[in-house]
Amino acid sequence: MDLKNNLLKTLSGEESDVVPVISVTQVGVVEAMEKTGAFWPEAHQDADKMAALGSSLYELAGLECARIPFCLTVEAEALGCQVDLGTNERTPQISRTPFTSASDINVPSDFVEKGRIPVVLEAVKKLKDKYGDTLPIIVGITGPFTLAGHLLGVENLVRYMKIKPNEIEDAVENTLDACMDYVEALMDVEPDVICVAEPTAAPELIDPLQFKSMVKPSLEDLSNFIKTSKVLHICGSTQPIISDMASIGYDGISVEEKVDIKMAKEELGKGGRVIRTGGRTMSMGGGSTSKIIGNISTTQTLFRSTPEEVKAEVKRALEDGVDVLAPSCGLAPLSPIENIKAMVEARNEYFGI
Repeated sequence: MDLKNNLLKTLSGEESDVVPVISVTQVGVVEAMEKTGAFWPEAHQDADKMAALGSSLYELAGLECARIPFCLTVEAEALGCQVDLGTNERTPQISRTPFTSASDINVPSDFVEKGRIPVVLEAVKKLKDKYGDTLPIIVGITGPFTLAGHLLGVENLVRYMKIKPNEIEDAVENTLDACMDYVEALMDVEPDVICVAEPTAAPELIDPLQFKSMVKPSLEDLSNFIKTSKVLHICGSTQPIISDMASIGYDGISVEEKVDIKMAKEELGKGGRVIRTGGRTMSMGGGSTSKIIGNISTTQTLFRSTPEEVKAEVKRALEDGVDVLAPSCGLAPLSPIENIKAMVEARNEYFGI
C-alpha cells in the first residue's frame, strides 16, 4: 500500500485504499527510545535522533507515518521562554516566560533560526531523504491561542479573556505572526501534513462562544496560510465545538475519546460515500467537511490496557466511521509498543488485509 498517498487521498476526500492508521500527535515512547538509541531529552535537540524517534513507531509497530517534534514548546522557546527539556519519561515544559503583556510579544526577524526550530526543519529533511514518497511526514506546531498561553501563562490567558479581551486579541495576533513564520519555513522543507495543536482551546478551559469569537478567527487565518494537508487537534470534550472545528478549513480534525464519533459525523453531515474492503462496507464521509481523526484513548487504552482491549476499541471506532485511525492525543512515554502494533493489527483485521 502507498501509505503517503493513502493518507493524503483520505484527507482530501478522495476514495482511499483503507482507513489510515497514524498519529498526528506526539509519538515518542521509552521502549522505542531504547530500541533506537534516540532518547529524550537529546532527541528534542538533535535532528538525527529526532528523525529516528519520530519514525520509530513506523519501523517497530507499522504506524503509517513519521511524526515530529515531541512537544509544544518549540515556538515559545524560540520567542524567548526558558524550557525545561524534561526526561525520557516527561515532555518539555515552559519553566519561565519573559512576557507579561501582549505588547511584550515581538516576533524577531530571525525567529525561525532560533531555538530548536532549525532542528525540526533539519529532521524533516532527513525523514524526506530516507523515506521519500513512501511515508507521510507529519509536523506538529502550536496554535496561536495556545502559544499565547505559553507566553502569558494559561491562567492569565483564561482570566484576561474575561477582564481584558483586547489584550488576548493583541497577543493572539502577535503569536499568529510567529506561527505563520514557522509555517513558511516548514513549507520550504515540504512536510506532508501539518498538525496545529490548540489544547488550551479545549471546552474544559474556555466556553464554545469564546472559542468562536477569540480562537476560531486566528485558526482560520492560519489554515488559509498553510499550503499543504493540515489537521487541527484540540484536546478534551470537543463535541460542543465540532461544527466550528470542521468549518475552519482544516482537512482533518483530531479528537479525543470523549467525542462520540457517530454523533460527530452526524453533526457534520458525513456519510453518503462508502467503500467496500475485505467484505465490509465503510462510510468514508462526503462533501468538503473535515475528516475525523482519532480517537483511541492514550491515557487508558494505549497506555495501560491489553492488546486485546486495544483491538476492541479500534474496531468500535472503525464501526463508528472514523476517517483516520489515530491515538486520541500524544502517546504517554511509557506506552508499550505492543499496543501500537495492536492498533495497526486491528485495522488490518477489520479490513481483511
